[in-house]
Amino acid sequence: MNAIHEPATAASLSEPTLMSLRDLMQAAHLNQDLRPLGAALVAHVQAQPDDAYALMDLSLVLQLIGDRALAMTVQAEALQAQRLYRVIAPREGNVRLRVLAIAVSGDLMSNTPLECLLHDSDIALEVLYVTPEQPLPESVPEHDVLFIAVGESDRTQPVLEHLREFAAIWPRPVLNLPERVQRLSRDAAASTLAGLPGVCMPPTSRVDRQVLNDIAQGRRGLGAVLPDGHFPIIVRPLGSHAGKGLEKIDDAAALADYLTGSAAPAFYVSRFIDYRGADGQFRKYRIVLIEGRPYICHVGISSHWMIHYLNAGMTENAAKREEEAAIMRDFDKGFALRHRRALALIQERMDLDYLGLDCAEMPTGELLVFEADTAMVVHDIDPIDVFPYKQAPMRKVFDAFRALLIHASRRAHAE
Repeated sequence: MNAIHEPATAASLSEPTLMSLRDLMQAAHLNQDLRPLGAALVAHVQAQPDDAYALMDLSLVLQLIGDRALAMTVQAEALQAQRLYRVIAPREGNVRLRVLAIAVSGDLMSNTPLECLLHDSDIALEVLYVTPEQPLPESVPEHDVLFIAVGESDRTQPVLEHLREFAAIWPRPVLNLPERVQRLSRDAAASTLAGLPGVCMPPTSRVDRQVLNDIAQGRRGLGAVLPDGHFPIIVRPLGSHAGKGLEKIDDAAALADYLTGSAAPAFYVSRFIDYRGADGQFRKYRIVLIEGRPYICHVGISSHWMIHYLNAGMTENAAKREEEAAIMRDFDKGFALRHRRALALIQERMDLDYLGLDCAEMPTGELLVFEADTAMVVHDIDPIDVFPYKQAPMRKVFDAFRALLIHASRRAHAE
């Protein structure tokens, strides 16, 4: 982990870098106390309030210790001072490629976490932050490849729309074109993948609170928002992530109770799909498609339908880890082979250079897609002594992502 930024000197100002997102995430994952680091950063920025790098570091630490509101305030202060940040700076003479990423202000779920994919790499990475109020500046640093790291959300749609016209005329290769990222909203993705052979992604609708309240009170039927019009359904607030506010609703009474406990003005609604296996367990796969090829990142196994890897009990259950290890080891000739056509069709429809999928296998053999997103966290921060089998598969992911960047640069030079 990088040290806290020292008092400004000519040398330190010439080549500052942000603290390692991957290392800080690993520290938080291992339950290390980040509060002393946060306190030291607070003291530093009090003494050096114009140190934008220290402010960005502090914002990240605050997010990881759970103070999101203050983290966003601190990040806004940093971005007022500076919008371009050096993130990965390989040793002089060891730079294979220079990547410029366009990102948007926000929390860790707002952008593709490139720092985790390129950790300890020979790829130099700089990140330029934009917002609807702060579009691209007139000049940007020299780079070989531009990566659109902005993830899809209602908040980022205007940013992505603004980037479209620039991406079309950009003088360097552009990866993850913004108009394709725009298609990743839950309702648009479900519509895009509808009807693909071997793919199951149930229709998803955006529904205002009043409409759901009418359904809960019996003033209109569920068919007004979903094609089949039957419970159970899945409801989540618009813009929510990591299962926040996500619930399975079995009937109108349960929907009324749900609305009583949520203040959200609008929701995503979709049909609940029972995807448990013959043994009663649910399995959720996180994979990434890099240049169209699938790579496994993890498999969460749980008796509950709503799986998050951190609460699936993988650390505590050796049998689950043994199963995950086997799935990851045999992924290319197992899961990826079984769903080869479905994954190829998804890639064809989405047409992104890098895409994450949370998915499962249906008892019928179809690939059930929960979410398609470019901002999913993909990492190697799990303890090696507990998850030794993850090292090789994750190395394949990182190598493939590095190759994606190099291939893009080579194609540009060949044209």
